[in-house]
Amino acid sequence: MAVVTGAIELLKPHIPVLSLGVLYLFAVLPVAVVWGLAYAVPVSIASMAAFNFLFLPPLYTFTLADSRNWFALAVFLVTSVVVSELAARSRRQARESALLARIATSLLERGSVSAELERLATETAQALQVEGARIELGSSPAAVGGMPDSYPLAVAGRRVGTIFLERPRQGSARARRRLVPALASLLGVAIDRERLTREAFEAEALRRSDAMKTALLRAVSHDLRSPLMAILTSAGALAHGEFSLDRADRRELTETILGEAERLDRLVSNLLDLSRLEAGAADPDLGVWAVEDLVLQALDAVQAAGDRLEVSFPEEESAMVRVDVHQVERVLANLIENALHYSRASERVRLQVSETASEVLVRVIDRGPGIAPGEAERIFDPFQRGSRTGDVRGAGLGLAIARGFAEANGGRVWAESREGQGATFVLALPRVAAGAEVPA
Repeated sequence: MAVVTGAIELLKPHIPVLSLGVLYLFAVLPVAVVWGLAYAVPVSIASMAAFNFLFLPPLYTFTLADSRNWFALAVFLVTSVVVSELAARSRRQARESALLARIATSLLERGSVSAELERLATETAQALQVEGARIELGSSPAAVGGMPDSYPLAVAGRRVGTIFLERPRQGSARARRRLVPALASLLGVAIDRERLTREAFEAEALRRSDAMKTALLRAVSHDLRSPLMAILTSAGALAHGEFSLDRADRRELTETILGEAERLDRLVSNLLDLSRLEAGAADPDLGVWAVEDLVLQALDAVQAAGDRLEVSFPEEESAMVRVDVHQVERVLANLIENALHYSRASERVRLQVSETASEVLVRVIDRGPGIAPGEAERIFDPFQRGSRTGDVRGAGLGLAIARGFAEANGGRVWAESREGQGATFVLALPRVAAGAEVPA
């Protein structure tokens, strides 16, 4: 007002004073846009009073001698009301648009609708200018104490929830009519997205479960039936009184029964270990062990090793690791047996221990057919075997169990292979500080 009044004072020698009154709109309009109607109306009245007092005859009085001055005052008032309402509506719509954009972004990024309800209700209460709000999902939400005013959140004829408002204002009805349907649409989309995501995960879990069951049935039908048939055939021959068997034949049949029974026992143990790993129930009993001791225990567990293994340790003192001795022994035994199975009887398998600053590496190196390109990870899946296995029998559980037990002990297992050079399986275990206590 002061700036406009000064401008009129400077311009009145050159322009008729009555025409300069319109300049007070430059005072009324910014106030109406920024601060609203409550400030714009007093500024309109004050502007007209100042114009009348300073520039309209009789000067320095508030007398309105000319009826046109009343018309100017009315113009100022109408202008302030209209501009204030337009500015307030623009601010409300911008605030509501920003709120809906934040809600959409939040629901898309975080995904969980239930976890975001409290924050969404708080922002909605601010946008609607109410004291509090609460959002309940579902078609029949329970009543909320202290918030009797409820409004359904419905989209496409489906009720996704209810919003409860505490002491809503009469003037906020239009804002509710704009905001509540948009909020319902966003919540409906988010709920459907969450449901579809959950169904997709469940479908994937069912698919994996069906694949596991199919592989298990194949393994059972083949790897259990073959030794069972051998046991039944050998036992039947021993029990049949009409067969004339000498001592060598009986010993051979007995060895067949024992060998196939041990094979069955290993398969059942593998299936049990795999089920424990899949269920996350293979909790390790950790202790500090020297790597050399772990390797020697694994060699004792591999009966078929004989003279086919070539073992090398670092020259310095053996490193220490904190692991479950039985689980890591099983990892090494499975890797060694796998290398022996896929190597010719005339080929030796090397077991090489090395150390880095943070890990101990145990490499099991064979001279077998190697691993086909692209199969270095797949062969660690349950019931999976490489395409170069040939006639080697097995259910494809050894490597899966080895990786599972290694990871349970904080280690890693991976495969390396080059064309025509066999395969190398590496077990990496984290080292512990030197001087750790070794169990007796």
